[in-house]
Amino acid sequence: MDYDLIPEKEFDALCVDASSSKTKYPAKQHARRVIKELDVKEGLIYLPGQTERLLEDSDQARVFRQRRYFFYLSGANFEGCTVTYEIGHDKLTLWIPYLEPRQVLWFGSRPSAAECQRRYDVDEVRYTTQLGEFLRSYAADPCSPPTVYILHPSQAPDLGASSSSSQTTKLRLDHAGLQPAMDRARVVKTGYEVAMIRRANDISSAAHRRVAERITRLSNEREIEAIVHAVCIANGARSQAYPVIAGSGANGSMLHYGDNNAPLENKQCVVLDAGCEWNCYASDITRTLPISGSFSPKAAAVHAIVQHMQDECIRQVRPGRPWRHVYLVAVEIAMDGLLKLGILKGPRQEVARAGTVAAFFPHGLGHHVGLDVHDVAGSLPLAAAAPASRGLQFDHGKRALVTPDMLAHILRVSNGKEPETAQESKRQHLLPNMVVTVEPGIYFCREYLEGYFLHDPIQSPFIDWDVLEGYYDVGGVRIEDCILVTHDGFENLTVAPKGDELLDVINGHGRHVNAN
Repeated sequence: MDYDLIPEKEFDALCVDASSSKTKYPAKQHARRVIKELDVKEGLIYLPGQTERLLEDSDQARVFRQRRYFFYLSGANFEGCTVTYEIGHDKLTLWIPYLEPRQVLWFGSRPSAAECQRRYDVDEVRYTTQLGEFLRSYAADPCSPPTVYILHPSQAPDLGASSSSSQTTKLRLDHAGLQPAMDRARVVKTGYEVAMIRRANDISSAAHRRVAERITRLSNEREIEAIVHAVCIANGARSQAYPVIAGSGANGSMLHYGDNNAPLENKQCVVLDAGCEWNCYASDITRTLPISGSFSPKAAAVHAIVQHMQDECIRQVRPGRPWRHVYLVAVEIAMDGLLKLGILKGPRQEVARAGTVAAFFPHGLGHHVGLDVHDVAGSLPLAAAAPASRGLQFDHGKRALVTPDMLAHILRVSNGKEPETAQESKRQHLLPNMVVTVEPGIYFCREYLEGYFLHDPIQSPFIDWDVLEGYYDVGGVRIEDCILVTHDGFENLTVAPKGDELLDVINGHGRHVNAN
């Protein structure tokens, strides 16, 4: 099987001469951005990386995943490291573990100090055996108690057993300001980070294409997952940014389905949500595929609505645009589409006032993408915030449930019929070099719909339950791309086939391209 990608030299950082300083991970640039957000002149940032962790009651190690905040200021993706940044001296130091020869025998080598100096834009690389001495020296500054900025109290620096209590108390720890400052820095990507996300999208798009090419010959969801992993690993991306979701039939109505072990026989569609990591940077792509090669009339109608939602929302992306505005574009299209299908019924104005469309589009429009697939949101989440009500929990974070009551509130605020809360007034606006997903969806989850809305005196009258019965077999439809906010609009970083091109690929009529 040919999994090779075609690199785009204009954008792919890996195609730049490896000896060039431009290929270094821009840790120093990131550190300076953090300090700008932290707005201090002196002190020390102290970030320990992840150590090796064993499985419970076992001598086998867990799959290693580097701490993302540490990686942002270092670029080092191996165990046992620490990074320090001396703010006043603008000095970034990576501390790496010394590896004994017998450890190399068992576990292989790790980058040397010289290799780390070549790879990462840091001022100095030293061994962690010297870290305690450095910290004790820093704590002994006679001028004033030095401030050490950390993420969490549990990550406070250890001055070593030989340090005196007076030295320890002279370190003033601040664990309140660093994480918000790093979040604000991380939310707008550097050019290097965009190149990493682009590469992850290229590889993931190739995996989606390969699944589309084979979908009519597959018999189980696990085969879909296997193809995704195979394509990504063959192209150098061994880690998925999140567990593959390959939900067929009713499983496609579950937003984070993960069993991936159901037969495809007699199912209409499969929702494939899969994205790999490249150099710790994530991608996030979803396509809904017809298992037989063509959508049934009902599935085609729902897919067309979701595709319209995504197309229009992507066109709305530009600097300065409030994210809630983009989300509400999707809401309006979904409501009109479901009314046309007869799933929603009643006067449009009354259906909108009740927010009933949220029963079928129950999540936000998207999230940031970066070192995490649901990346940090800066100071403000992309989720459409609204008060929780009717006993359903609303998560203001990255997996946001939007209920009809919440949507109704958002619409009233948007129409000027209800004042904003203080939190809502701080809604996020898009900025250049943010990377966000646009992932509208419509879902027919019987348990959710009948459990919460069938006997609801407000919502139930706006749903034609007889018409809805014919759509449960569709399961769900979601389409998702990673979108870069540019200085004058947007760029779609996802090149996985969709729309008519996707159907052509499924049926063997599409041109064979592994990646753009």
